[in-house]
Amino acid sequence: MQGKYHAITRRWYFDPLLWGIVLLIGLNSGMAHMGRLFSALFPELSRPVYQQDSFWSLTLAHVSLVAISSLIAVVIGVSAGLLVTHRGGREFRSMVETITAVGQTFPPVAVLAVAVPLMGFSPEPAVIALVLYGLLPILQGTISGIESVPAAVRETARGAGMNPWQVLWRAEIPLAAPVILAGVRTSVIINIGTAAIASTVGVKTLGSPIIIGLSGFNTAYVIQGALLVALLAMITDAAFERWVNYLTRWRQVPPSTEG
Repeated sequence: MQGKYHAITRRWYFDPLLWGIVLLIGLNSGMAHMGRLFSALFPELSRPVYQQDSFWSLTLAHVSLVAISSLIAVVIGVSAGLLVTHRGGREFRSMVETITAVGQTFPPVAVLAVAVPLMGFSPEPAVIALVLYGLLPILQGTISGIESVPAAVRETARGAGMNPWQVLWRAEIPLAAPVILAGVRTSVIINIGTAAIASTVGVKTLGSPIIIGLSGFNTAYVIQGALLVALLAMITDAAFERWVNYLTRWRQVPPSTEG
């Protein structure tokens, strides 16, 4: 029993997700008090620590922007992926993939440049840019996931009297979930980094110190913003990895054929 307790304690001590969260909390709370450190690193700067906004507010705004855009991208991407992998929608697959690929290759900055004159300096242009940029991995993950479901599983489900919707929700989506989630994971990580450009249109994100630092030749500001963005991406990636591993282990459990 004691050995099991030590094993669990050791696992927590070396958990990168836990330490990432602790470090993110520490930096958000303590960055404003690191003036001496950044003054020593950059003695030529009169204001070495970004203080126009609290880092907590920037982090929460950044997370909110990514969450909203990623949720919209998941709804659109998964829905489109399910449509083009089933009867009645397969003929649209090439067109959907082409349109989504164009959205991925279209620079987010260009989307902002087009949307801002129409919508003004607000989060909406940034959300549109992030949705377009995050669709392709989700669509590809959904298509790959559904196509990875063995045909025998579908036949068994139909033989059990399931209608097409029941086959989709009870058989295909649960088995395809790890692959779909891997696509969502890629999309969210991309958007965490890309969301920093939203600050170019007046949206408060962790890109604010980066943009201001670049325009004012203040390397300390750039490092502070970039460090928090990178840490946020690493934490999110570790959380998704744990979720995908859990679903993958569940998927590998052989289903019962009795009854």
